[in-house]
Amino acid sequence: MRDEHDTGRGFWYGAAAYGMWGLFPLFWPLLEPAGAVDILANRMVWSLVAVLLMLLVQRRWAWIRPLLAQPRRLAMVGLAAAVVSVNWGVYIWGVNSGHVVETSLGYFINPLVTIAFGVLLLHERLRRAQWAAVGIGVLAVVVLAVGYGRPPWIALTLALSFATYGLLKKKVALGGMEGFALESAAMFPFALGFLIWLQVRGEGSFGHAVDGSSAWAHSGLLMISGLITAVPLLCFGAAAVRVPLTTLGLLQYLAPVFQFLIGIAVFHESMPPARWAGFALVWAALAVLTFDALRRIRADRAALAAAAAAAAALPADDVPETPGTTPGTASAVTR
Repeated sequence: MRDEHDTGRGFWYGAAAYGMWGLFPLFWPLLEPAGAVDILANRMVWSLVAVLLMLLVQRRWAWIRPLLAQPRRLAMVGLAAAVVSVNWGVYIWGVNSGHVVETSLGYFINPLVTIAFGVLLLHERLRRAQWAAVGIGVLAVVVLAVGYGRPPWIALTLALSFATYGLLKKKVALGGMEGFALESAAMFPFALGFLIWLQVRGEGSFGHAVDGSSAWAHSGLLMISGLITAVPLLCFGAAAVRVPLTTLGLLQYLAPVFQFLIGIAVFHESMPPARWAGFALVWAALAVLTFDALRRIRADRAALAAAAAAAAALPADDVPETPGTTPGTASAVTR
């Protein structure tokens, strides 16, 4: 019962994380007319402040010293910070320049780009359904390029940068909050230097009244950008340890769905037939991918259940011993 309760909590943590990420397009316009790079730099600075306060409350510092002796991992953290900075910057600019629907497209096609990275960089072998999904995704990009009159650069940049970020995070293998703290620390000197430069030139928005808003109100929103960056990450971390990755994989579609709906219903972005066709192809590719993943999971569970039943049917002396088990007992399968 406790496990089911914990899984239920994990589901809602995950839904909260992706739901908040999906609602981000409603926040960034509040910071206008500050430019995208100004907003990005403030987000970097205040993200570090937010995550350091969270680490201070939880007293989670023991991981820092061993990591300092691993320059290769630190270099990858720095590269991950640079890549996610590109992702954040393009996303903020896309939202505030009236391309919310296209930003949602980037996160819809991100799973397909991640699969392509697995083939090209990690030499993974794809199943037929995965090849079909990638092929449909490529066709969707072509259709959307025709519909837009140009390649969907915003979506492609977001998808490629986030897939690259995910690949680097996998290699660094740090916890969510720890990794975010290091990435924020890596970005902090550049972001702070840029903000100081803007203030010296009289072009910075922090501390200044904007469009009728008081200086305190605008500056407060800029500071909150760090908090709203950190809170969904905490929810995601809480979900990741409580629910299967397959559940998180399905929940991840909440964010682009919300972004897409906000672009259509709130910002009234146009969707000519060619764009609808392109998005329909993307959704078809994701449906194929999801169906294949669920079918594979069911097959794996059935195989494990059959193996467990076969092992249970054997006399105790005939059960094969495995490393780490005591004679006469079957090894436990853990995820």
